[in-house]
Amino acid sequence: MPLISIRTSSNKIKDPEELLKSLSKELAVLTGKPEQYVMTSLALNQPMTFAGTNDPCCYVEIKSIGSLKPQEMSQILCDLISENTNIKSNRIYISFEDVPANLWGWNGRTFG
Repeated sequence: MPLISIRTSSNKIKDPEELLKSLSKELAVLTGKPEQYVMTSLALNQPMTFAGTNDPCCYVEIKSIGSLKPQEMSQILCDLISENTNIKSNRIYISFEDVPANLWGWNGRTFG
């Protein structure tokens, strides 16, 4: 149920599949949840601006049922994304959302 979704204005990612796999593993570790429930997504070449410029930037959404520690996770995930996208960390926003279990569906049911 942890989800990390990335939207970026860049289309120059070293290895998109490897980035998604790395993020999946890292998010599982950071949340303490089995990787079998982690979902990752990446949308490249999105029209975006940040600080009034079109320089490469990135918006990241992280959702989970509990287990979010934004203070601990932000730097780790920002560094991982920056290293793989060449987007400066000061041009990356990360949004964390703790979703109630009854509002997260999977396999025809909800988690709560």
